Amino acid sequence: MAYFLGIDGGGTRTTAWLADASGRLLARSVTGPTNPLKVGFAASERELLRAARAALRQARLKPVVTGPAGSRPVPTLEAICVGLAGVDRPPVYRRLFAWLRRAVPARFHLLTSDAAIALRAAIGDSPGVIVVSGTGSIAYGRDDRGRVLRSGGWGVPFDDAGSGYDLGYKAIVAALRDYDGRGPYTQLSAKVRQALKLPDITLVVLKALTPQEIAGLFPLVLEAARRRDSVAQRLCEDAGRDLADLAVALLKRLGWLRRVVPVVCAGGVFHASTRIRRSFARHLRRHAPAARVLLLRHPPVEGALALARDLAVPGKT
Repeated sequence: MAYFLGIDGGGTRTTAWLADASGRLLARSVTGPTNPLKVGFAASERELLRAARAALRQARLKPVVTGPAGSRPVPTLEAICVGLAGVDRPPVYRRLFAWLRRAVPARFHLLTSDAAIALRAAIGDSPGVIVVSGTGSIAYGRDDRGRVLRSGGWGVPFDDAGSGYDLGYKAIVAALRDYDGRGPYTQLSAKVRQALKLPDITLVVLKALTPQEIAGLFPLVLEAARRRDSVAQRLCEDAGRDLADLAVALLKRLGWLRRVVPVVCAGGVFHASTRIRRSFARHLRRHAPAARVLLLRHPPVEGALALARDLAVPGKT
């Protein structure tokens, strides 16, 4: 029996699914963040290995030993695909792919971006664009010939526009500007202070906040926007525009500004906010009026599992 492992690794959590050759799901596991640009290589490798081992334990699978005593175990896994945020930089890819082949025995290994597995989960092998906004943000497109392009996703402190991190960071900035009198009053001042357990908003500068902790503040922006806070509403509008810019950049490069093409929204920010999705669609259609805006309805780990299965099909990859 062949077994396949798909892993979705992001800036907040990592999900692994294990299935057999018939597609029957045997195990699921969830561990911590694995974006190496945000948590470092050691933490990324540790959480990926935890996710893989937890899934294998849950399914009660172990490497199979054949032949005489002392023979090397045959891998239980036919294939593993890891979709990982931050991995599409060559130095990062080379290091983690070499580690993956050593750490998780399998006949076939694939290491790709989290956007690539989300795109596969959303539209299969069809051409299209996906924009992911979670802790970070990135857009990823695939044309009719299988050519792949990306936009954004350069990480903090240089990019991740429209992401959870970006919204959390701007919430803190808005609160400090409110305190100074340089910006308008905003409910975010009290919300950020309470969330971080600060007696005074100015003490935020003394806290060594991780990107994950900053991204964890983005629900405060959504709540304040629902309560008609003008600053929070503007931040949501800006996030939608920034995310649309990622998609438009790819549509221009692919020559698809007038083409009917799926543009898929994925990630926690899009799923949490109708306001941001509407802003995204409005800004996108100013440049690409025929684009079909979709919300990802399948977990990205499904795409990782599908790509793992592709590895075992001759001529598929």
